[in-house]
Amino acid sequence: MTTLTPILTKNWDEADSFTRAGYERGGGYQAVRTALGMNPDDIIQAVKDSGLRGRGGAGFPTGMKWGFIPQGDGKPHYLVVNADESEPGTCKDIPLMMANPHALVEGVIITSFAIRANHAFIYVRGEVLHVIRRLQAAIAEAYEAGYLGANILGSGYDLELTLHTGAGAYICGEETALLDSLEGYRGQPRLKPPFPAVAGLYAAPTVINNVESIASVPSIIGNGAEWFASMGTEKSKGFGIFSLSGHVTRPGQYEAPLGITLRELLEMAGGMRNGKRLKFWTPGGSSTPIFTEEHLDVPLDFESVGAAGSMLGTRALQIFDESTCVVRAVLRWTEFYAHESCGKCTPCREGTYWLKQVLARLEKGQGTEEDLGTITDIADNILGRSFCALGDGATSPITSSVQYFRDEYLKHFEIGGCPFDPAASTLWADA
Repeated sequence: MTTLTPILTKNWDEADSFTRAGYERGGGYQAVRTALGMNPDDIIQAVKDSGLRGRGGAGFPTGMKWGFIPQGDGKPHYLVVNADESEPGTCKDIPLMMANPHALVEGVIITSFAIRANHAFIYVRGEVLHVIRRLQAAIAEAYEAGYLGANILGSGYDLELTLHTGAGAYICGEETALLDSLEGYRGQPRLKPPFPAVAGLYAAPTVINNVESIASVPSIIGNGAEWFASMGTEKSKGFGIFSLSGHVTRPGQYEAPLGITLRELLEMAGGMRNGKRLKFWTPGGSSTPIFTEEHLDVPLDFESVGAAGSMLGTRALQIFDESTCVVRAVLRWTEFYAHESCGKCTPCREGTYWLKQVLARLEKGQGTEEDLGTITDIADNILGRSFCALGDGATSPITSSVQYFRDEYLKHFEIGGCPFDPAASTLWADA
């Protein structure tokens, strides 16, 4: 498992990778021609057979989600692409849309045809203006070439693609909050059921998928389900983009089969920066329980990471070396979640606020050992009781950091400050 699989990223280093000409030179838009000659149900079955699972974090089987759309119901169907990449540490969809936007556009066309949708939406973060302009140009090129609009490539199939920019709310990464925002309402999670497949955008059947999930579809149709399923592990098939950031020599996006380990990725990335030792890391972004050096050889697939006590999530591998204060890092994440809580449910709205207050006190060395019980108790009361997964995610770094680094929390109030602060009289290494 030491070989990278550049498929979505294969043309990122080409000067015109983001143009239609550059994309077509590498075989782009051939899969659309194949798909338009297929029965839509056969496309759904091919995606099921490939084993593609959602690349946005949850890992739900993509083909199964498409199959939930009722057929012959007389209602319009919609495809919504969740491009609201907001998870701290996650950086795969934005560079994908920047370097290879036509892979997403082609995936949108094939997916929309499969679920019998005639209107698709890409919901992207409003802050990433450079990506928005790149997507707008790619969509315009696709319309110009007849890949979008009426009677696509003479097939009789019509599709309109709308790019919608959000206003920068993390909660809109939650699929039902995204739908409310897309409809012009305040972005807040909806009560489920009904699920989007039955009553989604404009109360019509809707498929919501992550950017990477949709961009992977053309390669599946072009190369076959067996080709895709031959990579990865038995239950986590295919390839994915792993984002390495933090204290690593060569941070960036590494596209590899699911099941690769952090040890292997670190070797490709030149190891830890400045030769320092790995202290802790996130396997799937800040909303997943942290791992330590002992988890270096955990296969990065949905099942193995789950069995080890965390979640694969968005494969946002944030790497922290021995010079990092885990309490300060967790405090920064908690401040983010407290700020981004939509306020709809009490456990998340109140819980994240109090977690932030107690952690700030602990980080300053003003807390007590009783405070550790307080934050874990608050986290337990949020977990499984919040309206959506934001509350659950906010508890993950707290409970896992107390589990693995309890002594470091205690050291803060023992010395009356952060042991990693250069101004502290006693450093952690000497204590």
